[in-house]
Amino acid sequence: MGARTTEPLDLEETFETMRAYGGMGWIGLYRPSEGEMSTVSSEFGLHPLAVEDTINAHQRPKVELYDDVLFTVLRPARYVDAEERVEFGELHVFTGKDFVITVRHTEASPMAPVRQRLEADGDLLALGPMAVLYAIIDQVVDDYGPVVDGLQTDIDQIEDQVFAGDAAVTRRIYELSREVIAFQRAVHPLVYMLDRIGAGFDQFPVHKELRRNVRDVADHVARVNSQVDGFRTLLQEILQVDSTLTTNRQNEQAAVQNEQVKRISSWAAILFAPTLVASIYGMNFDTMPELHWLFGYPYALGLMVGMGVVLWLVFKHNKWL
Repeated sequence: MGARTTEPLDLEETFETMRAYGGMGWIGLYRPSEGEMSTVSSEFGLHPLAVEDTINAHQRPKVELYDDVLFTVLRPARYVDAEERVEFGELHVFTGKDFVITVRHTEASPMAPVRQRLEADGDLLALGPMAVLYAIIDQVVDDYGPVVDGLQTDIDQIEDQVFAGDAAVTRRIYELSREVIAFQRAVHPLVYMLDRIGAGFDQFPVHKELRRNVRDVADHVARVNSQVDGFRTLLQEILQVDSTLTTNRQNEQAAVQNEQVKRISSWAAILFAPTLVASIYGMNFDTMPELHWLFGYPYALGLMVGMGVVLWLVFKHNKWL
């Protein structure tokens, strides 16, 4: 059975312990400097290209074999409930015949749960470095569960916002879509990666029991993949619905405004008719018709009222009033 025999305090002590006792060594680094990575690389013969990827970070999930060292890049994720967002990390794992080196670039990928699990399961730990790699990947995939739940909650809230007519929902849909796409990029490559790891490598014969465990993780990844793909499709549909509802609301507002314009224009026309007559008769020319007629004034008033009534009837018939 496997068990932890010692816990060195620094790299030098770790190297000395591995030389003295043999067995398997696990070195965990958090944002190491170039000097630290150079020291580790020299001790374990890590490939320069893999070391360069680790120093530079910002790598896509992948698994590559450099001579007798397996280099794996994972993208852990966690859901930050207070901020309603997904925080992505980056974890690099070097797996050799008798060592495992993990390099974390964010706090989103703690290794303590993995160590505790392996220490509690000596049979699994006894399977060697590949068992450690399996346990790390399994932990990363398990941590995807709360992220999926958080995204599902956000989508449910967005649906309510869309039908409530919240103007800020479009931006939230866009931001959540970006997070879902980033999550897809973290999860999708794991299908191919686990297939390669499960198939085994010449330099790393994978134990039969370990192969079963890897297939189980692959099933979990397939389920997460399906859920994330569904999220992306659903968000696209929600965005279309939001666009349609926004267009309908704009059309309704335009129709209301159009009715208001019609009413204003109708009353303006009705008031314009008597104003026209009054303005003409207000010029006080002697030669104006009916100016000295006894009934000229009542006639002008009647003409103003008549024109207003006729226009009111016309607009009422056309449903402008």
